[in-house]
Amino acid sequence: MSEKKVSLLEGFKAFLTRGNVIDLAVAVVIGAAFTNVVNAVVKGLINPLVGAFGTQGLEEYTSCLKNPCTTDPKTGEAEGIEILWGSVLSAALSFLITAAVVYFLMVLPMAKYLARRAAMQAAKEGVQETLEVSELEVLKEIRDALVSQRGGPADGGGTGAGDAPGGRSTGA
Repeated sequence: MSEKKVSLLEGFKAFLTRGNVIDLAVAVVIGAAFTNVVNAVVKGLINPLVGAFGTQGLEEYTSCLKNPCTTDPKTGEAEGIEILWGSVLSAALSFLITAAVVYFLMVLPMAKYLARRAAMQAAKEGVQETLEVSELEVLKEIRDALVSQRGGPADGGGTGAGDAPGGRSTGA
């Protein structure tokens, strides 16, 4: 039973030391920092622009299901059912900006890089295949030259019993 614990620990250690886990941790940290930047842009730039064209900031836009949506000044409790669609729109804009930046700055360049790499690998394999084919052709030529020096029939020309079809000789 101690052997299984050792192998489990070794497997866990191998899992942790693999590059994928470290890459994932770095991606999460950078993603969190990037999310903060996008949220700051939406709240600091987009919301005031909407407020300049509208009457208030984007997150202040609401609708009321049950009229009236008021707040009791004494208790601070809201009366009515308020829908905060401005906040939802702000979050959707944050998502779209994040998705666009990730796609155009990370996914698209990586896809182009991988496509170029695959094309170079295919070209390299094509060159290797061409070299193998030309090497095979050279070996066939050497074989044919050796066969013709011995005076025997070559593999590419006749039938082996003369030059005429059907194995009949055309001599006198």
